[in-house]
Amino acid sequence: MTLDKGLNTLYRGHRFIVILILCLFSLFLVQAMTPVKKQRQKDQADRIYLLHADELFYNQFGNNPGAQIVKGHVSFRHLGAFLSCDSAYYYQESNSVKAFGHVYFKQGDTLSLRCERATYDGTVEQMEARKNVVVHHRSQVLRTDSLNYDRLYNQIFFFDGGSLVDGHNRLVSDWGTYYPETRKAVFYYNVHLRSPKHIISTDTLYYDVRKELVHVLGPKSRIRSGKTIIRTSDAYYNTRTDKARMYGRSTVEDGFKTITGDSLFYVKNGNSLGFGRVIYRDNKNHNALHCGLFRYNEKTGYGFATRNPVAFEYSHKDTLYVHSDTMKIYSFNLNKKDAYRKVFAFHKVKAFRTDIQAICDSLVYNSKDSCMTMYHDPIVWNEGRQLLGEVIEAYLADSTLRQVNVIGQSLSVEILPDSMHFNQVSSKVMHSFFTHGNLRTSVAIGNVQAVYFPVNDKDSSLMGLNYTETDTMRMYMSPQRKMQRIWMPKAQGTLYPMTQIPPSKLKLPDFEWFADLRPKDKNDIFVWRGKSQTQQLKVEKRHRAPLQHLENTSPESPRRDFPKSQPPQRKG
Repeated sequence: MTLDKGLNTLYRGHRFIVILILCLFSLFLVQAMTPVKKQRQKDQADRIYLLHADELFYNQFGNNPGAQIVKGHVSFRHLGAFLSCDSAYYYQESNSVKAFGHVYFKQGDTLSLRCERATYDGTVEQMEARKNVVVHHRSQVLRTDSLNYDRLYNQIFFFDGGSLVDGHNRLVSDWGTYYPETRKAVFYYNVHLRSPKHIISTDTLYYDVRKELVHVLGPKSRIRSGKTIIRTSDAYYNTRTDKARMYGRSTVEDGFKTITGDSLFYVKNGNSLGFGRVIYRDNKNHNALHCGLFRYNEKTGYGFATRNPVAFEYSHKDTLYVHSDTMKIYSFNLNKKDAYRKVFAFHKVKAFRTDIQAICDSLVYNSKDSCMTMYHDPIVWNEGRQLLGEVIEAYLADSTLRQVNVIGQSLSVEILPDSMHFNQVSSKVMHSFFTHGNLRTSVAIGNVQAVYFPVNDKDSSLMGLNYTETDTMRMYMSPQRKMQRIWMPKAQGTLYPMTQIPPSKLKLPDFEWFADLRPKDKNDIFVWRGKSQTQQLKVEKRHRAPLQHLENTSPESPRRDFPKSQPPQRKG
């Protein structure tokens, strides 16, 4: 019996040890599977210290068991920060405080917080401030009703509406986060920034307090500065310098002028740059400009456009399209009643409107006299008429053709309804006058040659060919664009019946009909078809006025002036 009892005792002891080992193994396994929470290691320095209170007592049977109830001039200290209030619950075990009444929190010399009530957890260094919260950080003031302050990551988060005042700038939003260390802030939903200079409205706004730099995000974002309005979805705006960088198809509205582009760089009263599908529109003067790159200066009124620029003039019932490689705009007498502009277009200029088309190498438009001057082999088409010369001046009245001057090697060609015969006039200078866009009078001056086909009024058949040479010719047209009469001081001419026209008289020596170069529609202005080398006008050298000399300076005759090395000597 003694041996059996000993064996039983030994068996029970081993079983107890095995069970104990299994329990310890299970405990270690559970701890290994439990995720480790990162938090500050507790030590004595992390404790919240009660510095002063007029009253202190416990109430273990109340609503806050384990809390020390302190009242009257209560103050705490934690990691260099101080908290004061009228009363508080101090949880020494959980290292936390619930403060009530005139709560004041101060951290260093730059940050302070006031509110009606707050909860502070010293373990994670987080404060929840509620009701009439005011945060002062350097020159910034943050006001809200609900705020969480994370001292560990140094960020302040408000979520029940708040405002940030930074000098003259005032930010308002529904949600927001402020970072005291970097002095940067992020605001969300119904964001408004106001200052004496500008108003910004957006959904999301990043604000750098030190640089006064605003990053605006949101499809309906708007920046208003005086009369200038910027509409954007992604923009950087400096509230100090009024400089802006805009992306995502933004628009700048300045009075009656607007600039839209994929990327815009705007400086108040300075240069504006646009890149990618830029559209400049002047609603007052009814014109616009499309290009890939545009530069404009508000102070000087200077503009520069390239990368496939197209100018639009839409004050007429139909729009005029002008395309070239490069365009420049110069403004004069800005902000005055007599302000005007000059537009330079070069090279490979093509223009299209249903009633008028033109091509040339370069063009200048002056809004002062509404004159459009074309250089280097210009050609202008008006219905069935073609004008060409060395220089063409076209004057507009309310975007309607008023007068055309062709200077140098002038040639006017009108195709007849049969598309086989042409009325032609060549001269040194030619003036054409229009009424309501219709040709009424044409004057050719200097070495005039004309080929004209009279038309039978009864059956509209051609009666013959009238070849004329004169010094001056005036042609008067009816409103229906029919020839009324021709006036010439002196003329030599011959009328050939249709069956007896010499082939050499059908066309003038300078005759050219450039139907293949004529722009067909507004899309055809992008396809350049210039004259060939043989079709280009030959430059005619102008006769110079004879120079008159007061004295003979030829090498054979010595000059009578004094040599440079021997100035005249004064006598006496």
